[in-house]
Amino acid sequence: MKRLNRDDLYRCCDEAVLQFETTEELPQLEGTIGQARALDAITFGLSLDSSGFNIFVLGENGTGKMSTIKEILRKESLLRSVPLDWCYVYNFRDPDEPTAISLEPGRAVGFQKDMEELVKTLRVEIPKVFESKEYEKQKSKIVEEFQKRQRDMFSGLENEAQAKGFSIRKTVTGLMIVPVKKNGEPLTEEEFEGLDVDTKKKIEEIGKSLQEKLDDVVRTVRDGEKVLKEQLLKLEREAALGAVGHLIEDIRKKHGEYEKIIGYLENVQEDMLEHLDDFKQAEEQAPPLPFMKMQKTEPTFTRYMVNVLVNNKGQTGAPCVFERNPTYYNLFGRIEHKFQYGVAVTDFSMIKAGSLHRANGGYLVIDALDLLRNLFAYDALKRAIRNKEIRIEDVWEQYRLVSTTSLKPDGIPLDVKVVLVGSPYLYYLLYGLDEEYRELFKVKADFDSWMDRTEANIQKYALFVADVCRVEKLLPFDRSGVAKIVEYGSRLTAHQEKLSSKFSEIANLVREAAYWAKAAGSGIVKSEHIETAIDKKIYRSNRIEERLREMMREGTLIVDTSGEKVGQVNGLAVLDLGDYGFGKPSRITASTHTGKAGVVNIERETKMSGKIHEKAILILTNYLGSKYAIKKPISLSASITFEQLYDMVEGDSATCAEYYALTSSISGVPLKQNFAVTGSMDQTGAVQPIGGVNEKVEGFFELCKLRGLDGTHGVIIPAKNVKNLMLKREVVDAVGEGKFSIYPIDTVEEGLEILTGMPAGALGKDETYPEGSVHYLVMKRLTEISDAMKEKKEEKDEARKKEEDPPEKMKTQKPKRSRKSLRGAHHETQ
Repeated sequence: MKRLNRDDLYRCCDEAVLQFETTEELPQLEGTIGQARALDAITFGLSLDSSGFNIFVLGENGTGKMSTIKEILRKESLLRSVPLDWCYVYNFRDPDEPTAISLEPGRAVGFQKDMEELVKTLRVEIPKVFESKEYEKQKSKIVEEFQKRQRDMFSGLENEAQAKGFSIRKTVTGLMIVPVKKNGEPLTEEEFEGLDVDTKKKIEEIGKSLQEKLDDVVRTVRDGEKVLKEQLLKLEREAALGAVGHLIEDIRKKHGEYEKIIGYLENVQEDMLEHLDDFKQAEEQAPPLPFMKMQKTEPTFTRYMVNVLVNNKGQTGAPCVFERNPTYYNLFGRIEHKFQYGVAVTDFSMIKAGSLHRANGGYLVIDALDLLRNLFAYDALKRAIRNKEIRIEDVWEQYRLVSTTSLKPDGIPLDVKVVLVGSPYLYYLLYGLDEEYRELFKVKADFDSWMDRTEANIQKYALFVADVCRVEKLLPFDRSGVAKIVEYGSRLTAHQEKLSSKFSEIANLVREAAYWAKAAGSGIVKSEHIETAIDKKIYRSNRIEERLREMMREGTLIVDTSGEKVGQVNGLAVLDLGDYGFGKPSRITASTHTGKAGVVNIERETKMSGKIHEKAILILTNYLGSKYAIKKPISLSASITFEQLYDMVEGDSATCAEYYALTSSISGVPLKQNFAVTGSMDQTGAVQPIGGVNEKVEGFFELCKLRGLDGTHGVIIPAKNVKNLMLKREVVDAVGEGKFSIYPIDTVEEGLEILTGMPAGALGKDETYPEGSVHYLVMKRLTEISDAMKEKKEEKDEARKKEEDPPEKMKTQKPKRSRKSLRGAHHETQ
């Protein structure tokens, strides 16, 4: 059998490819390494403005998804125009629905300052207008004219009443006409009753006529008061308009191209003229009690302010927003409240922008997992993208027992390219379960976890190492150090022709190696420092691996590495702890006996076997049938198990080992225990590749080294896994020195010959196997079992026949019955 040499076990990086002394000589890395497919998809998604072509960037952690999208968006945003500013203003017609206004970039802040300056100026100018002599003169003139008309009307009526013996007197109920005596005193009720009937009647008639005239005068005076009030208001408006009008006109001219601002300024002017008292200096009222100080209520001018929601002043290109905490309110904004006298109050000035507002007209990048973790955020984001509108709402309103009034600001048109970044699991989960997601995120940018190990990619690896050293001010690497980094990249992918694109792990190794180089007093990071960093990293994580190996050395976990045994073989598995994985040898045993149960998987019977492992056992069973049940069916009862296994078994990489254990148990041929086996097989006996080959080989090697390498130890692996070998130096050296062997096999018969030292045997033309071969012994044993089963069956059939058939004498003796008795029996039946 072919043994692998040391060159097959590890592919070194040729330092001649690296044309530099240290990484300080290298230029800056441009672009992303090894992600051509993903970059093409991102470019397509960003360039297409059609609806629904948002992007989902998927890939394993550490492949540079977020850093790549940041760099691409930074460049792409510079090619697009700066989006509009947005602000909210007071809605004078419906205060609960603030009005949204868009302006050119940078204009919103200018508009806000203009309105602030307007209010500040008017609070000074309007009181001056009302304190001016001209205003007081006009006001006095209007009041005096009204008072003169009032006096004239009352004096004329008073003279007429005196001439007729009456007088106008003021009472609790108002002005009244009362008769008077010649001395001017009011006529008492007793005196009036003492008059004759004609005189009383005449007084009543005259009094009634005068009272009607008095009522007409009072009504006219009241109408005049209304007119006076209107004239004074008109005077105030005209006076204030002189101060307000030109200032608002200046703002109108400045922002005349915006229709909403023109309408808003008209409403502002009208509201100011209607609320001029707010601008006047209020006189301080005396407290009802001397020791009580009344709180002075200041008028509010918030309704004339401008709430700038999005300010793109100074922005170059389209905005790129990376939302790290995508809660509902962080994405869509919020309406804040403040407490006054124990009551939560709000207004349009407390509306705050969210990430969608800031990213509007540009790009928004969100971590998909964080988005799904936050209540309401994912559904609301889809609704906003679908409706192309951002609405700021109180999302908890529908869950309150008591409804409360709240603001409902105008919606803002949405034009944003949303980029979700997540794992492949999340992408396919959403794609499979959410139909709406498929319509909104049509572009898939898939980041690969590895790339081809070409000379160009090796050069980019060197540039990446140089960039990390330059940015983080680490020690430079020489060619040997970079070459070792490249080899580590192949080890991460477990492939000699590939390199890992998980650059977060590469960067971590660069940092750790720079630390150990500095600790060793070296000014340059070399290959030995990379090896030290790798060894130290393993040492920090392999405590459990060492404990298991100690248990094997002590015999607590039984794994034989010498001698021969029937029905037992060393299998190999990988234990993955998350941050560290290692190979663990395990005993696989098989037991056979006469019976018809077939191959029994003990793990399956105890529900400790996974679906893939159960499938592998069925494949093994079918292979046995195709190999040995050529002329006649076989009868067999066999069991297979992983000894000292206390957790689940999954995978098919132990199929070959299980076949060898079962074949050994049937044939009685012992298997060499100084070998371990890994490999899957199909129904034809071809060996299939498996995963974790490096960890498995190293796991058995460490156990053999612990017990002493004698040159007989080795591992059997699938030939198709040779390209996946990137073994550590200690294993490579041991193979080179002949202390350890690795055999690649293409068929299960090749491994069988290695483990038994006997030929497997080929099926002859007479459909039999040659004597002295393993297959011959298996066939012989199966024939013996079948014959034994056949004899046993014949014995059982004969015994059953004897029980069913009575002796000959009992067959001839029949009961005699008379015809009469027969007739009686027939009668009874009737």
